Formats: sequence, C-alpha cells, structure tokens
Amino acid sequence: MSDKKERIVLDVAYQPQVRTKTDTRSLMLDVIIALFPAALIGVLQFGLHTLVLIAVSVCSAVFFEWLYRRLMKKESAIGDLSAVVTGLILALTLPPSAPWWIPVIGTLFGIVVVKQLYGGIGKNFLNPALASRAFLLASYATLMAQWQVPNALIGRFDATTMATPLASLYSGSMPSYFSIRALFLGFIPGSIGEISVLALLLGGAYLLWRKVISWRIPVSFIGTVAILTLLFGRQGYGNFDWMLYNICSGSVVFGAIFMATDYATSPVTLKGQLLFGFGCGALTVLIRYFGGYPEGTTYAILIMNLCTWAIDKAFHRHQFGVNKEDIAAQKAVVKAQKASAAAEEAEENAARLKAEAEKAARRASK
Repeated sequence: MSDKKERIVLDVAYQPQVRTKTDTRSLMLDVIIALFPAALIGVLQFGLHTLVLIAVSVCSAVFFEWLYRRLMKKESAIGDLSAVVTGLILALTLPPSAPWWIPVIGTLFGIVVVKQLYGGIGKNFLNPALASRAFLLASYATLMAQWQVPNALIGRFDATTMATPLASLYSGSMPSYFSIRALFLGFIPGSIGEISVLALLLGGAYLLWRKVISWRIPVSFIGTVAILTLLFGRQGYGNFDWMLYNICSGSVVFGAIFMATDYATSPVTLKGQLLFGFGCGALTVLIRYFGGYPEGTTYAILIMNLCTWAIDKAFHRHQFGVNKEDIAAQKAVVKAQKASAAAEEAEENAARLKAEAEKAARRASK
C-alpha cells in the first residue's frame, strides 16, 4: 500500500474572483514595448553610447535583484521583468553623457534599498526608478545636469553641451530652435527618453490599448499642469505658449505615463487616482514656479507616493453588496458597543471606588 498522501489545494480567496491570463511578466513586457519608441529617439539623437547606459542600467538592476534575493535565500524574481523595467526607466531619465557607473549606483539604491528591503515588488512605497533618480540628483548634481547637444542641433553650436528647453524657459529666454514642433518630435537636449512627446504618447496609447494603465492619472496629471500654467502664465510668453512649453519640456509626459502610474505606489481607487494625478500636477507646477530646481516632476510624484495610503483610505471601496444604509447601521452598532463598554467600565470604576471608600471607613471606625 502506498504511503504517498494526496495533496489537496483549497481556494480560500474572497469571492467573486476574476480569472485572467494577465500576469506581472506580461504587464512588464508591455511597459518595455511602450518604452521602445522613446528609447529609439534617444539613441538616434544622442548616439549609440546611450545604448551602453541602457544596457548597464538594465543588467545591473537584474543583477542586484538576483543577488539580494539569493543572499536572503528567497525565491528568484527576475523572471517577472520588474527589475528590467526599473533599470530601463532609470536609464531613460539619465543625461546622455552620464558615465557608465551612474546607473549602477542608481539601480543599487533603487532595487536594494527602495524595493527589496521592503519586501520586493508590490510592497515598496516609492517608485524605485524615481527614487534612484532623486538619489543621483542629490549625490551627483553636476553629472546629472550635463546635457548633450542632440544630433538635430549639431552644427549650430561649438560646445558639446547646452541648456535644456526647461532651463531656458524659466531663465526667461527661449531660443527659436526650441520650438513646440522641436519639443514634440524630440529635436532637443534632455534626458535620453524624455525628449520626444510624440514617442511618449505612442507608448502611452499602447499601454491604454493593452489596458495596462488607466487614463485617470496621466490625464489628471497633465491636465492640472495645463490648467495651472494657462491660468498663471509668465511675463514674456503668451499663456497658451507657456502652457505648451511646460507640458512638452521636462519630464511631465514621461512621468505622467510611465512613473505616476506604477501599480505599487499609486492609488487603486478611481477617485483616488484622479486626486493623485491632480496632486502630482499641482506640485510639479509649484516646484517649477517657486523651487530652485527647474524640473519638479520627480519630487512631485515621490511626494504623492507617500500620500497614496491616505488617498486610498479616504476613497476606499466598500464591500460588494453593501449600501450606505448598511454602513451607517454598522457604524451605529460600533458606536453603541463602544458606549456600552465605556458605561460598563464606568460602573466598574464606581464600584471599585465605593469598595475602597467602605474599606477606608471600616479602618477609620476601628
């Protein structure tokens, strides 16, 4: 007779359940595909050495995730491609002239400190790629602010580096070669993957079509930046032009589509996503207007990442099949239970005090 025991697997998940073939790997693969147009424009404008930065960033992110989980004796998670996405996004936010070791340090911080120390994918409260970028900006400010002249502008300048459109915009003098068309197509200096609004929109459209992201965060993010900059323009620019320059320069579009929509660090509630996008857009404009650093997208998203739990708590969805009356009745029951417990505690305290008083009186009579 065989001593082998039959293994029984019980499904104890809450009902109803939705079964789908979509998993983490397929979602991350869609993000990688969506980032391809932006990466391609960056390579075409800044040269093949940008491929080295991208490759080093991706490989180091995968390596640090594999190494940490091996040292901690945890199951390998590199197959879900989340580390690849982190490394790719970080690389696309770097200056094209950054040395090869910059993404190595950035991915070490993002993967180990921001992601794995908090339990891995889905448990980090900050976007790893964004946190890495903020860390590199604080640690290597000079290297992170050297912008290579793109191939589209070679011949107009003797220097190899130049100011970005966003820096020129807020310095008060926007050169003629930084037209809206140039910003839209990507004929400008900037981070590797942030220069072409067209390429980013193509990637965003693909993610929307694949239902990887929803429209709420990107639209509310970019819409808030648009409305605020349209209402509060700046002297020397028409309000509409000022709005378009603010949207098309810097990392607003890149951040709204690829970073603010990170599942682990953005709200899951529908109203919460709209509020999250509004907060990102408002903070971006606030930092640009009153901060010492011309770009505010990175810090705006990171600040809102810290508020995600509060936003979800404020707009949390109720149990399926429960209406407002049921919730009000449940709250009334809880309140009554607390009042009853408080009354019982008061009676016990009164009885205790009475007993102590009687005991003291007996002692005094003796």
